[in-house]
Amino acid sequence: MANASTALHRGLSTRHIRFIALGSAIGTGLFYGSAAAIQRAGPSVLLAYLIGGAAIYLTMRALGEMAVKNPVSGSFSHYASQYLGRFAGFLTGWSYAFSMLMVCLADVTAFGIYMGFWFPDTPRWIWVLGIVLGIGALNLCSVRVFGEMEFWLSLLKVGAIIAMIAGGFTLLFFGIQLGQGTETASLSNLWMHGGFFPNGLEGMIASFTVVMFAFGGIEVIGITAGEAKDPQRMIPKAINSVPLRILIFYVLTLLVLLTLFPWSGIGSQGSPFVQIFSGLGISSAASVLNLVVISAVISAINSDIFSAGRMLYGMASIGQAPQAFARTTESGVPWMTVLVMSGALLLGVLLNYLVPQELFLIFASMVTFSVVWVWLMILLSQMAMRRGLSPDEIAALHFPVPFGAAGQICAVLFMLFIFVVLGTFPETRLALYVGGGWLLLLSLAYWIWIRPGRMAAEEITLN
Repeated sequence: MANASTALHRGLSTRHIRFIALGSAIGTGLFYGSAAAIQRAGPSVLLAYLIGGAAIYLTMRALGEMAVKNPVSGSFSHYASQYLGRFAGFLTGWSYAFSMLMVCLADVTAFGIYMGFWFPDTPRWIWVLGIVLGIGALNLCSVRVFGEMEFWLSLLKVGAIIAMIAGGFTLLFFGIQLGQGTETASLSNLWMHGGFFPNGLEGMIASFTVVMFAFGGIEVIGITAGEAKDPQRMIPKAINSVPLRILIFYVLTLLVLLTLFPWSGIGSQGSPFVQIFSGLGISSAASVLNLVVISAVISAINSDIFSAGRMLYGMASIGQAPQAFARTTESGVPWMTVLVMSGALLLGVLLNYLVPQELFLIFASMVTFSVVWVWLMILLSQMAMRRGLSPDEIAALHFPVPFGAAGQICAVLFMLFIFVVLGTFPETRLALYVGGGWLLLLSLAYWIWIRPGRMAAEEITLN
């Protein structure tokens, strides 16, 4: 299957990169998680998404500045190693790879549940096994095949969101009464049910944990840099367009929801998508939603295996993961990482039957903590890189961050603020405990296995 090659192939176009990042950040966080955020914040969740989106945009610009200057696979782990030290890079890379595995474990289980909607008599494990083997095989193909698959899956999700927005505005424009209730679609729903801040400022702050989790996945743009055909041109285009589009999809979609229904009723009668499709008189709303959610789950699994594989490949190339992870097929695919991730997912199928349901709460907590940690490391790496550049080198940067150091400092403070929020509210405090414990375990692993061989590792050049 594999040869001695250790080089990735540049087979991703701008279209692929743009939709890979877009699809990664539009999934269950929007289709289901948005309802949880609304229940915490009410209409003020719109403000939370705008603030969080601004912080994410600054983070992506920091990543873009480094990726355009030095496009490599597993980029933000590589940059953390180069500018903050090998220890920081080790923590960042393994935390991100592990969080991708946790997301995949939840998603493959969700896929089995969703398929059970149409095929209730088929054992769930058959669907889970099928999707693991199918996505694993897909990721062993060339990166262009992966890019095409992710493009069409993301296009389906985006199309569903656009249809929901258009249908929602149709209901709003004509003032149609929804369902059997007495409520009519109206902008007044934004302030008529307890005000714009029905749960106070505290409610909006509490929603940030769900909001930031929903944006998770956008950082995959940096991972694609090593396989982009023309990263100096494609990465800036993708970064400049995707954050704005995500803000439009999230904020505009939630604006439609909040004007169609009182905020307290959103999600109480099933998915917000079902509520809107039902309001339009679509009798098969549940089937339409199921199709969209299945495409979202497949897209997420596909993207997460890709992301984890490329991250471990990049870490192996600088001596922070087993060298077997750096081996590629003739088409430039790091096959060992794909096999390891697929094998881990098969183990996850077994765990899904043997361990308590609470284990998935730990998975979700780890993902939330890890994503914010990665964003913080991206920001700190960019700031450290800038300190090592001369004024002439800074002026020669092709894709510099906006607002200078002030913008990046604000973004760093916001990420630290999210950690404070995690620890403040009881329902999210577990994320802080589990995340801190995970970083401690990684630290021990680094000092036991990586640091003793640091002299040999330092001879590996960080290109």
